[in-house]
Amino acid sequence: MPSHRLEPQASPQGAGSRRLPGLLRAVLGLAFLLALAPARAQMDLGQVTQRWLDDALQRNPVGSSPLRMEVSVGTLDERLRLAPCARVEPYLPPGARLWGRTRLGLRCTEGVTRWNVYLPVTVKAFGPAWALAGDVPAGAVLTAADAVEVEVDWAAEQSPILADTSLWVGQVASRQLRAGQALRQAMLRAPQVFQAGAQVRVIAQGQGYAISAAGQAMAPGAVGQTVRVKMDNGKIVTGIVNNDGTITINL
Repeated sequence: MPSHRLEPQASPQGAGSRRLPGLLRAVLGLAFLLALAPARAQMDLGQVTQRWLDDALQRNPVGSSPLRMEVSVGTLDERLRLAPCARVEPYLPPGARLWGRTRLGLRCTEGVTRWNVYLPVTVKAFGPAWALAGDVPAGAVLTAADAVEVEVDWAAEQSPILADTSLWVGQVASRQLRAGQALRQAMLRAPQVFQAGAQVRVIAQGQGYAISAAGQAMAPGAVGQTVRVKMDNGKIVTGIVNNDGTITINL
């Protein structure tokens, strides 16, 4: 079946994934109609699909989100001969989500013969992102000049898109990156600020006070990472690495 556009719809995204309640209801509704279509030959599937799309667009007016959604619903195996069913219940299988290539479950809950089948679904979410202007070697620090703004399918990969420049400028390429690739969370890592064995400053802070002391890093440290530090008195503590190389412990 051809893909259908929904403009626009909220999407899950990285650095924070949002649910798609409206899209979920719409896709499940279409899956329900598709499952019933073989048993109701008189039904015009094209008209059913169009009505579903019209309804989905009304419930998700243009301008409510920067992402442009496209939903492509597959078909059931033609060899299946499903018994008549008075009630078909669509559901999202455990671990599945309506993002990228996925599937919906359809089960008969009211019929002489109970059955359960799966319907393939592809959800695309087009929106603004940053794509590399050229190749970037592993370990290189990215600058604002390394990428240009383009439109991509956010749902094409599991790793979240980094749509805000603050999320990738100053980050380090975790592997060799190619021109044209949209920047995603899994491609980058925070820059390393000290090596294992380096002398570091540990700041233990609580409500209304802060204590600073010296220690030795037991592993390399990157901004935002949790590291262990051996204090001068021999005690081992764990804290978060800051941009300036200090390590914060919240008490």
